[in-house]
Amino acid sequence: MTSSKTHGVRAVPAGSEADRIYRKVTWHLIPFLAALWVLAWLDRVNIGFAKLQMLSDLKFSETVYGLGAGIFFIGYFLFEVPSNMLLERIGAKKTIARITIGWGIVSILMLFTTTPTQFYILRFLLGVFEAGFYPGIILYLTYWYPSERRSKAFGLFMSASAVAGIIGGPLAGVIMTSLNNYHGMHGWQWLFLIEGIPSVIAGFVTLAYLTDKPMQAAWLTESEREFLRRDLERDAAAIGPREHNFLASLRNMKLWSLVAIFFCIIAANSTLTFWAPTIVRDMGVSDSLHVGLLIGVVYLFGACGMIANGHFADKTRRTTLHVSGAALLGATAMAAIAIFAQNPVFAFIALTVAVVGTMSAIPVFWQLPSLYVSGTAAAAGVAMINSIANLAGFGAPYAMGVIKDTGGSLSAGLLGVAVIEAVGALLILLLIRPPKPVEKEKNQLNTATH
Repeated sequence: MTSSKTHGVRAVPAGSEADRIYRKVTWHLIPFLAALWVLAWLDRVNIGFAKLQMLSDLKFSETVYGLGAGIFFIGYFLFEVPSNMLLERIGAKKTIARITIGWGIVSILMLFTTTPTQFYILRFLLGVFEAGFYPGIILYLTYWYPSERRSKAFGLFMSASAVAGIIGGPLAGVIMTSLNNYHGMHGWQWLFLIEGIPSVIAGFVTLAYLTDKPMQAAWLTESEREFLRRDLERDAAAIGPREHNFLASLRNMKLWSLVAIFFCIIAANSTLTFWAPTIVRDMGVSDSLHVGLLIGVVYLFGACGMIANGHFADKTRRTTLHVSGAALLGATAMAAIAIFAQNPVFAFIALTVAVVGTMSAIPVFWQLPSLYVSGTAAAAGVAMINSIANLAGFGAPYAMGVIKDTGGSLSAGLLGVAVIEAVGALLILLLIRPPKPVEKEKNQLNTATH
């Protein structure tokens, strides 16, 4: 295959050579971003494991825990849109480094918690500092991948949250069991310290490693950078005109439909995230290490589901069906956890399927906003969808804590959240109608410009 000159730069052949270039991009970006997401996820959800010791040590009620776990998302809500708009202005590298260092410091400070007020403040600040990371990475990846390659890239990145579950559960169990009362500190205090320090270090590494946009990437050749520029321009033209102004995009009801849909998915995901260790303990597993190992098994399947759903969504280009189908699977399995609560084997299988379905819906969902907004509107729009929807992350864990403290069982709460997730699956099919796939025009990409 030959290539010709375009603007003084040798054009890059399509097909297998294009796949090679995107593999190079993926190997450079995704493992590092995924590692950051693992650290973020560990520092966000380790409270679910710390709870197994922390509540008795500090005499906190289930309601205090539920409110503290959920109040994270209030800080997240308030600061996410400003953070993503700052990313668009100063670049991803500086924004992601600031976020990572900040949440690591707050996570370390969690070990000094002694009162509910301190617990609430630090969880709120954790949300403030982490705000903008997740939607920032979503936006950042749109700078590097065309739409037909994004679901897989999103799935690879977001599967890190499942990987965090795989390693986070056993790690938390080992730390809390082996270091409990070591040098006068409880196991849950060691957990916050050990999992917070790597985030601070990673923030400084981010400044040296990340590149804001393809045309600035010294690790790509000149022809590879030019190829990415042209391919992304081709993709933008194929999608057609989209809103660039954020305030104007707020009049687009599709954007608000996406908020409602993601709210339903996050209600389920947050419930599973913060209450899965308690669900496993209520199955009769009392040892913290064993709880952690079982949670690790659950999230191993969750990681596989996220990657597989993203891969097949890119192949079939049936984005809405892959989101709604996964969400419906998660909702059905969550209801099954409640129904089979007295049967540990069936309940554990249902918990695994619920995590697989719910988590698999998330990476493919993030293909949808780029159908309606781009530029500054995309930066703010993605953050707005994520921040408002994540208010469900506040409400669901808190409601579960109240139900538990008032003498109710988790089953009632799980059934309620299952209905919410099922509504989200239905809304996707009713409200979202993406355009039909456009032929990728690979041959035209690399012909000379006349």
